[in-house]
This record gives sequence, structure tokens and C-alpha cells, in this order.
Amino acid sequence: MGLRDKYAHAIQTAKGKFDGNAEERDGKLYWKGTVKTEADANEIWNAIKTIPDWRNDVVADIKVTGGGAAAGAGAAGASAGASAAGGRTYTVKSGDTLSAIAKEHLGSASAYMKIFEANRDKLTDPDKINPGQVLRIP
Repeated sequence: MGLRDKYAHAIQTAKGKFDGNAEERDGKLYWKGTVKTEADANEIWNAIKTIPDWRNDVVADIKVTGGGAAAGAGAAGASAGASAAGGRTYTVKSGDTLSAIAKEHLGSASAYMKIFEANRDKLTDPDKINPGQVLRIP
């Protein structure tokens, strides 16, 4: 079974929402494209993450173009961007820490608690973040 078959549910979920492609090469499924809303990006990510070993299979660059912040993701990297409302998001990648994200996006590693507080609805411990989580950057 190929990766496109393995991730058929995610590919089906992306239809009509995702402007791009999911291309299988070098033993990975590369997602590259855009969606209109953060909700669409999250829906696709949730479908991808139904496969327990998705971190070994998927390299994704899914950007939000309208209404929400840009959300890159996956094992290859992540991105953050400004939304129309001025909020930003960041999709956690493997090896990230809140302090590293704070240093990159807020200019100071010690500002990590600002990110934690802004994401209390999805975080219970500032030391426990997971790849694929989309965090609000205050």
C-alpha cells in the first residue's frame, strides 16, 4: 500500500479545501499548498494525524491564505504569519520548545509564558507541546 492509499482519508478531507497537492516521493508524502482558513488547515492536520506514525511519513507545508494566520507544518518546518485580526499562529515542529518559539517570535526566550497563557485552552504544561499543535502567538 502506498502513502497516498494510507492517507486516503486525509486526501479526501482536503478535497475542495486544499489548493495544492500531496505527492509521494522518497518514501514520504509531501503536502504543499494553501487553504483559506485555519479551520481547514486544522481539519486536514487532524485527518493526517489519524495515522499513528504520520511523523515518519508526512512532510507538509500548508499555508492559510484568507481570514486566518499562515500555518506551515510538518517534519520539514513551520511558519507563522499575521492574520487580518493581527493574531499570529505557529505550528509546533519536532524539537520545539515554548522558549525557543518565544525567542523567535517575541524576541525573548523568557516570554514563553505569554505563549503558554495565550494557549491555555490547549496546553496544560509549558514543558509539554507536541508537533502539529497550532499555537497562538500573542
